[in-house]
Amino acid sequence: MSENTNLLQSSARFFNRETSWLNFNIRVLEEAENPNHPLMERLNFLAISASNLDEFYMVRVAGLKDYVRQGITKQSTDGMTPAGELEIIKQMVKHMVERQHRCWTDLRLCLEKQDIKILKADSLSKKEHSWLEHHFMENIFPVLTPIAIDPAHPFPFLPNLSLALVFQLTHAIHTKIDAVKESSEQIAIIPLPARLPRFIIMPGKKLRYVMLEDIIKLFLPVMMPNFSVHDSALFRIIRDSELEIEDEDKDFVRNFELAVKQRRRGRVIQIKFASPASHTLVQFVSEQMHVEMENVIDVEGLLGLVNLKELLEHAPPSMRFQPFKVRFPERINDFGGNCFAAIAAKDIIIHHPFETFDVVIQFLRQAAEDPDVVSIKQTLYRTSKDSPIARALIAAAEAGKSVTALVELKARFDEETNIKWARDLESAGVQVVYGFVGLKTHAKVTLVTRRENNKLVSYVHFGTGNYHPATAKLYTDLSFFTCEPSLCRDTAYLFNFVTGNAPPRKFNKLIIAPHNMRKRLLSMIEDEIEHVRNGRKGTIWAKMNSLVDEQVIDALYRASQAGVIIELVVRGICCLRPGVPGLSDNIRVKSIIGRFLEHSRIYCFGNGYEMPSPNAKVFIGSADWMPRNFDWRVEVIVPIENPTVHEQIMGQIMMANLKDESQSWVLQQDGAYKRISLDSKAISAHDYFIKNPSLSGRGTSLKRAKSTQMLKYKAVKKDG
Repeated sequence: MSENTNLLQSSARFFNRETSWLNFNIRVLEEAENPNHPLMERLNFLAISASNLDEFYMVRVAGLKDYVRQGITKQSTDGMTPAGELEIIKQMVKHMVERQHRCWTDLRLCLEKQDIKILKADSLSKKEHSWLEHHFMENIFPVLTPIAIDPAHPFPFLPNLSLALVFQLTHAIHTKIDAVKESSEQIAIIPLPARLPRFIIMPGKKLRYVMLEDIIKLFLPVMMPNFSVHDSALFRIIRDSELEIEDEDKDFVRNFELAVKQRRRGRVIQIKFASPASHTLVQFVSEQMHVEMENVIDVEGLLGLVNLKELLEHAPPSMRFQPFKVRFPERINDFGGNCFAAIAAKDIIIHHPFETFDVVIQFLRQAAEDPDVVSIKQTLYRTSKDSPIARALIAAAEAGKSVTALVELKARFDEETNIKWARDLESAGVQVVYGFVGLKTHAKVTLVTRRENNKLVSYVHFGTGNYHPATAKLYTDLSFFTCEPSLCRDTAYLFNFVTGNAPPRKFNKLIIAPHNMRKRLLSMIEDEIEHVRNGRKGTIWAKMNSLVDEQVIDALYRASQAGVIIELVVRGICCLRPGVPGLSDNIRVKSIIGRFLEHSRIYCFGNGYEMPSPNAKVFIGSADWMPRNFDWRVEVIVPIENPTVHEQIMGQIMMANLKDESQSWVLQQDGAYKRISLDSKAISAHDYFIKNPSLSGRGTSLKRAKSTQMLKYKAVKKDG
């Protein structure tokens, strides 16, 4: 048996999914430590890393704990049991949390140098104390609910991710003879209301804050007179947040409404206490919440780092990223703002957030108002609570158009918003469907059909991101508009599949999961291998959020061994081990973490030519290369055949990502990530797209952008 065969059969060829995600969050944390970023942006990255870790525990760690509790010992692809994964997670998270708090300590010192301070309540002047007391009585006291814990008052329910103060109090009881007093011990809980700010800003020209928990402790005698504080502690809980659907045969929407309500009461999997916290109070809270002591964590620092985002609200502009002008596609302006005329003239690609998401909203609003539009069909995975997209669908239905919305109820943590929109859409006359019980519809597609010259003409929007105006300002995503008949016909078949459970025998151009996506991707990887065997070039460029699928990874290993050159941009989880002699010599993996969250999925196959090439096969879509995307979701990959859009995606967007240095980390064969450069003058893909003309306008391509330092680099560096 050859050495290569041994490698391909060994579990060591995979990185662990959970540790790979933790490494991703460390890269986010490194951005909080990056001195090239404005101070408040560093603070924001720290808050994001804390929020990410919360969700990791709510979902991934909670799931692993369930496996251990059920006695499941099935190994992951890299050969680890759930118990083994939990142990290594525990060690990695311990170091990560320590690093987060060191970062906060450093950032707090930096804030103080900029005269932004978080004050201790007992250090206030008389004037400040007086103002704070008035603020407390007017804006905090009415919302607080002190709860004494005794047989008549059981331990209260605390929501997921909530903070609470627990007090050990002494109650003075006056007898009939005033000179004689008795005392009794009392435990009380005061939950910190989520609707109140954690950082209370003091009046004045300078930025001064006092923390909510300190204010509550300061004015506790107002709420609980005749009590003296013997001990107190601040703690924060994390609950298991997976939905449990008990009976999928019952009413689908009603079932989800019940499941979402039950999730609020999910099992507590972790309690964190701000140090120092006495053993008495720690033991009391853990027993009341039925949490083992191994899941009770003592934290040297600020609990709930995610709340640091509040400090951004009043931050001086100089401490934030410099604003930039978001462009509206010039091509559409050339047609007087008429989206349909512009799309009919030529396919359009929009690059968010550098180009505005408003064009997608305008497309839907025009469809709603246009008397020639006959029907609109759209998938909704995530959208905003005040969604202009959903409102456009409602307006279209009220105007008498045939409107169909596939609302995905299983979009994690957006279930309540989606249920509400589903109800509102139905009330307006929209035909609302919920897809499949066993599959998530993750594809982002809109199909509009118009009557033009006595015949029906369709227009379609494919997105790599959600129909969410807020995240479209923070995520890099692509919107592709076309009226190409084959793509529109395939899209109609797709909607028939998700609304009527009627899969077509064959899609002409679209690649659909779970229909044929993994099979087609594996086939295209094999095609690149065949090109090399026949003396041609074999090249794969791909960009995604996560790479986990075992079959795809093994196919990439085979391609590397055959001589195919593979460049991957994987933002988050990557289970593929690059650069291993005899296994993955020709595979390079990098991750880009920066001002915007890289979210677009792009796949390029050289097709026998050296890339970038007009002969390459280029696709965009909504799917990462993970088992869930191939097997348990409805996903769409669309081929890009228009020459202009083809060059824009491959020759500009992918090229800029591959050449990025300032925000890139290269994955090493041992699993570590090595940052390419901290030089503020190094190439940044994000800065490039901010400063250079619109892709979909009459702008300059990357190859012709003589004003940019991109020209200095004619090839992707192999060594990072």
